[in-house]
This record gives sequence, C-alpha cells and structure tokens, in this order.
Amino acid sequence: MTQPRDPTLDVLLDLDGQVLVVDPKGGHWVRFVVTRVPASPSKPHSLDYSLTLHGPDGARLVGFDNAHPVARQKRGEPQDHRHRLRTVRPYEYQDAATLLADFWTTVDAVLRERGVIP
Repeated sequence: MTQPRDPTLDVLLDLDGQVLVVDPKGGHWVRFVVTRVPASPSKPHSLDYSLTLHGPDGARLVGFDNAHPVARQKRGEPQDHRHRLRTVRPYEYQDAATLLADFWTTVDAVLRERGVIP
C-alpha cells in the first residue's frame, strides 16, 4: 500500500544545509541536514535526516536523526531517535511537520534550562 504524500515534506527538505543562530549573544545554533534516499527497512520514510542544536562550544545538545543505531536496540540498523543532552531514545517519526514541531519544542526546553530564553 502506498503511503499518501506528506505535504509538509518540502518544508523539511528546503531546510537542508541551513544553519540558524538561535542565541546570537550566547552562541547557540541549529543545523539541518535532510536528504531524500531510497526507502529501506532502516529509512522507511525515504529520508536521511539530522536536526541538531549546538552549544557555544559546538557540542550537540539536541539531535533528532536516523543515521545510526540506538545503543540498546536489538537490531544493528539505524532508526529514528532523539538525543537530548546525554540521553538517546527512540523517536516515532510521523511526518515532517511533527518532526519539526518536536525538534523545536525540545530545543526551546533545553534553551530554557540553560537560561537562554525565559
């Protein structure tokens, strides 16, 4: 059965290669790497993606990606997951809009914890 086209996918794909400064005074920034790939068991959404928040020193603070296996999974295949500070948890990809919303919600939470935004 063919899945319906995700109308928000083009928005996500248009972000590929973008680096946005989200905290000009403190130096926090986000990066988007999003490319179409052939559908496979490890990338059923036909996407290879990495959405990340970095601190002033360049360290990754938040990441949503599907580029590598999650440490405790039974299979050794890449899967959708999220990094938040030092934890990695599986992520249930629904569509591009939800991925972006979940990413920005997590970015905002980490920036609040760090005192960057109220």
